[in-house]
Amino acid sequence: MRSVRSVYKIGHGPSSSHTVGPYRAAQEFRKRYPDADAFHVTLFGSLAFTGAGHGTMKAIRSAIPNAEVVMDTETQDLPHPNTMLFAAMKEGNTLGQIRAFSVGGGSVRFEGEENSEERELYPEKTFTAILETCRRSCLTLPAFIYTREEPDFREYLREIWHAMRAAVERGLQKEGVLPGGLGVQRKARMLHEKRCYNEGSDVTMNRVIASYAYAVSEENASEEIVVTAPTCGSCGVIPAVLYYMEEDRGFPEDEILDALATAGLIGNYIRTNASISGAECGCQAEIGSACSMAAGALATLYQMNLDQIEYAAEIAMEHHLGLTCDPVGGLVQIPCIERNAVAAMRAISAVNLSRFLYETRKISFDVVVDTMYRTGKDLSDKYRETSHGGLAELYQGEC
Repeated sequence: MRSVRSVYKIGHGPSSSHTVGPYRAAQEFRKRYPDADAFHVTLFGSLAFTGAGHGTMKAIRSAIPNAEVVMDTETQDLPHPNTMLFAAMKEGNTLGQIRAFSVGGGSVRFEGEENSEERELYPEKTFTAILETCRRSCLTLPAFIYTREEPDFREYLREIWHAMRAAVERGLQKEGVLPGGLGVQRKARMLHEKRCYNEGSDVTMNRVIASYAYAVSEENASEEIVVTAPTCGSCGVIPAVLYYMEEDRGFPEDEILDALATAGLIGNYIRTNASISGAECGCQAEIGSACSMAAGALATLYQMNLDQIEYAAEIAMEHHLGLTCDPVGGLVQIPCIERNAVAAMRAISAVNLSRFLYETRKISFDVVVDTMYRTGKDLSDKYRETSHGGLAELYQGEC
């Protein structure tokens, strides 16, 4: 596996695959052809079907002003659902062209090339092997991660955490209607202000955590700065859980960073062995992965053992299997925002179950991740971020 840094990226919403990735690809391609006087970009697959709602053209043109961007919704048999073809011209002649793939979480791969994100830091091929390494060396998961990453990795995590906190705090202050034409009202501030104050109440905890998840997801839907965790579409889950643990339960920042490291390792494992792309495997790959990451982070905060952490992550993923990606209008609003809140609360339930039942478990995290990937590949493309099925097809406006 490559560095955990590949999981967390700070950037503009609303979609890591559809805005952050295409922006980075366009930026890199432009650097390669400084003498070009024109650029042509063709979007295929999910990028073509939902790019308008996700702001893909805007993202590309922010990196390559005046680029001609074309949506090709006809071409099939693509190497990846998020495929782009970049071409650079000068005086009508083609200087060069290449296909690029937005593979999830803002990461980009150019056809036939490797990049610095591909450098292997974790030779272990399974999560079971990672845990065995930790046991042999008497290491916690965060301690294991710090032995593999660069010396400044902890400060990198601190920067990531501060960006997550800032997104929560900005989102809690805002009101109004989200852009895009659906007329979706911001709800984070209302949820937070109407919480009940019964100390220890589950209702209070759930409502507060939901308000944090809504806050970040609404910032993402407004194309504000968020952190891929592991994607923009699922960016509210981990911040909601960890912000609650720091702000409302008093866990110190250093322990939050350790939890964030564990979450990153889990997300890194999923993206390496399966996918975190909704266009490739449905929303189970985004929200399911985020829920697994949040559960592992929370279990780390509670200083649970390695088996309990694995089981928490497994439960969280198992009960998102088959979740479809059917964004209404190609926007990350319905059902995406609500799903972030539900997944944050589900992560807590997964940890509570794993605390007491881990010795009875039958399914490993390796097995459930492989199952998620196979399930995603079996999903009809109508349910993999094309807005051609499910809620996206049937929703007719306000009830």
